[in-house]
Amino acid sequence: MASALSRALKLPGKKGSELGEYDPLTQADSEDESEEDDLVLNYPRNGLGRDSCLGTSSSKLRGGRSGRLVGAEDEAQEDEEEEEDEWRERLPSKSRQDRDDMKGIQYWSHRDSGRDRTGEDRGGSGSLGGAGLGVHSSDAEEKRKRMKNAIRTAFFLVPVVCATLLVLLCAFLIPCQKGAMANRPQWERELGDAGGVTPPALALWEVDGDSVEDVLLGVTECTNDTHSTQGNKIYSAVALSAVSGQVLWRKVMRESVMYIQCGLQYSSPPSPVCLIIGKSILMAVNGTTGKNLWSVLLRNIESQVVLLPDLQGDSVPDLLIATLPADEALDLSLTLISGLTGARLGHPVPFNLTGQGKLIGPLLHETQQGAYYILFGLGNVEAISLRDIYFRATGKLPITQPLRRKDSVWEQLKKTNSSSFIHIYRGSERVEFLLPLVAGFGNNHNNLDTVSNLNSTKSEWVLVYGSSKLSVLRQTDMRKKWTSKSPPIHSQPALGHFNDDGILDLFFQHSANGSMKAQVLDGADGHLLWTAEFVCPRLVLEASAIATSTGQSAFVFWASEPIKTQKNSTRATVAPGVAAAEPLIRKLFLLHPVYPTILLELTSTTHTTVTSAVSYQENQKDASYITVSSRPTPDSEPGARIVKSMSLKAAITKAQIVRLGESSKTGEPVNPGVFEVKKFFRRLSFKNQ
Repeated sequence: MASALSRALKLPGKKGSELGEYDPLTQADSEDESEEDDLVLNYPRNGLGRDSCLGTSSSKLRGGRSGRLVGAEDEAQEDEEEEEDEWRERLPSKSRQDRDDMKGIQYWSHRDSGRDRTGEDRGGSGSLGGAGLGVHSSDAEEKRKRMKNAIRTAFFLVPVVCATLLVLLCAFLIPCQKGAMANRPQWERELGDAGGVTPPALALWEVDGDSVEDVLLGVTECTNDTHSTQGNKIYSAVALSAVSGQVLWRKVMRESVMYIQCGLQYSSPPSPVCLIIGKSILMAVNGTTGKNLWSVLLRNIESQVVLLPDLQGDSVPDLLIATLPADEALDLSLTLISGLTGARLGHPVPFNLTGQGKLIGPLLHETQQGAYYILFGLGNVEAISLRDIYFRATGKLPITQPLRRKDSVWEQLKKTNSSSFIHIYRGSERVEFLLPLVAGFGNNHNNLDTVSNLNSTKSEWVLVYGSSKLSVLRQTDMRKKWTSKSPPIHSQPALGHFNDDGILDLFFQHSANGSMKAQVLDGADGHLLWTAEFVCPRLVLEASAIATSTGQSAFVFWASEPIKTQKNSTRATVAPGVAAAEPLIRKLFLLHPVYPTILLELTSTTHTTVTSAVSYQENQKDASYITVSSRPTPDSEPGARIVKSMSLKAAITKAQIVRLGESSKTGEPVNPGVFEVKKFFRRLSFKNQ
């Protein structure tokens, strides 16, 4: 007992262990003194130190001889402890802090074991005391904490799971018609018989409500009896779904279809209206069903329809079309037609044009002063006020005040006051093409929607004349902005953005001596931006310019092998007859200004493509390249007309890279890697211009 008290209180002046140390010598205490030992060992927990008064009172209680014996034993025990401490300080493997920690652990372990023994001696009173209550209270508190954490986790996870299920429900379980078009297959369809290399009527317009431009096509079919007589041919206009290629409707005509134009807007019903134009008939049909709305018979139609402002005040745009006059001494007539009923407005207005050559226009132009003029001509370009045409056709002025207006600047361009013509271009070299400097304008995109026509009527104009000269005419006074010379141009230029100056550039092709050269001219000043030479594909087909996510345009065109590529390989010599017998492979290339020395070969074929167009899918940020071609067949059999739709994004993933050479521009990679090129084109997306 005395040794335990001495070790717990550590009287001053004696070197010994710190409070709470455990010493094996204390284990020799008597079982009878276990209660007092437990009381003494609990003093450090109550904050008592070595000099506590409790130590003195305990000595007094024992008194007498017992006290003296205990004192002697304490002195002997303290001597042993000093020797033990000196021996422990000599140990190099442990620091004093480690020894203190170990002693503390031994003390608490000894205290707990002593308490357990005491509890057992008292009949289990320790387990029913304060220690037992503390354990139970701590367990309850732990359970409450775990319950709170579980509730918080549930409040967090339940909304997350509900939101995830809602997203999955919308993404996968609810049917979405537009989502099915993302992975739609390419389609190809035989439709009618080929009529040589003459391009059929082709137009694009959304008619079935799926937000994708569908295909409208003029078709000629031969009967089984013969393929030569006119009476054994069936003519029709067919609408095809852009998604599947299925026939939506078919309209049988009594003569071949020359043009198809869509986009005429009625206030009611809201369904699209398409115009089918034959040689002597103009017919308006419901674009969704193909049902006839109205038709008008005309004499020798020579042009597409021009959309005019409302001339009668019925809230429907009216139309103008060029025909041959009844008097053969005259050259051309312009006929006004009601867009609502198809009735003629007055009588045809004939003109005597002094030029000779290809029919140019008619096209509508709006000046800066808001006056309307019609541009047309034969091998040249003339302009006449829409007010004068309406007055000569009906004998009265238009109802609305803007249509009565004339532009003072344009009127000063007349040679004489008595002349109704304004000479835009008249020279010895014949005009080949006249088109507005507007993105997306083309033979198959000359539709009748108001937005497209509003942009085209207020733009500058591209003039190709003499088959080798190209000029841009200013919108204000139709004077030449710049002129560039080139080899003969055989197809209408495609308009897109090659550089980043915001001005449309011109992509065109010309062929000579068995080779075809493709060039891009700067729309700002006519300087050459890009050129490449190919083997001539023996094909006259307009290129397409497609707006992309980079802000520049991708140019899609047909050609054969690049000549620079062929120079690097050995060319075998074959007999002329054998070379002529081999089919000519035509390839579809895609050019993007970011990599001007690289072309993507999208596809190749031996078919003869006669016309093409580009359809856009805004939701998928994709575009479909639609072609109409004829399959090569023996001379005794007629060729089949093939209509094909190809996704440009899908074609890019399978395209082959064709290198034209090394870049000469500073800052561009001399020879970009295949991975870099494929990564760029796969991220490329397309949009409507």
